[in-house]
Amino acid sequence: MTGLQFKGFTPEAFAFFDELYFTQERAWFQEHKAVYDKAVKAPMLDLLADLSAELARRKVPLQADPKRAIFRIHRDVRFARDKRPYKTHIGAVLTRDGSKQSPGLLYIHVDPTGSWAGSGFYHLPDDGLAAMRARIATRPKDFRQMVAALDKTGLALAPDEDALKRKPRGFDAVTDPDLIDALCRRSLILRQALTRDEVSGPAVIARLADFAVASLPLFDFGWQALGYPVKPD
Repeated sequence: MTGLQFKGFTPEAFAFFDELYFTQERAWFQEHKAVYDKAVKAPMLDLLADLSAELARRKVPLQADPKRAIFRIHRDVRFARDKRPYKTHIGAVLTRDGSKQSPGLLYIHVDPTGSWAGSGFYHLPDDGLAAMRARIATRPKDFRQMVAALDKTGLALAPDEDALKRKPRGFDAVTDPDLIDALCRRSLILRQALTRDEVSGPAVIARLADFAVASLPLFDFGWQALGYPVKPD
């Protein structure tokens, strides 16, 4: 890859989040917002642009809308016990159409305490979850082939903290433990750790693209369940 815009997140970005963790004051954030814009948000926008181009080159149907891809740094504290107003990381997503609502995502999380990427289907709405569960139950061979394909690349479904404790209704005929585990999930997600060195340079673009390609068996399975064409339009 040549001509990349993304040069990496600098120590200034991590120092900003370290200070924000201990400060959590609006006055401090407003005083240092220019640092956030320059050292945190701008590099993420460059990363998203370069990664979108690389995924298009590899024919992976994921893209980022620069106006919608990055999550707000302000936390939603309306119903939270933790009332700290600011996140101490930056996160962004790439999806089929660039919107956060589109099913099937590649999530990027840059954090001084540990960066990572996630891929797959997170907290599907009820109708999408029903369609995913139906395909798992009625096409178990396809599900097992998907899991085996992921295993060949060293990937496996991450634990789901929001999974049901018991099998959902309507699936009494399913007795295979692996299928039951899948049916109990609200999310089917893969995770890939990223080191600080990796996110500090442009080589992370290829690493993220490799992760997206390795995640394609899960994307393909889920998109087919939800009625989306596997290949880009």
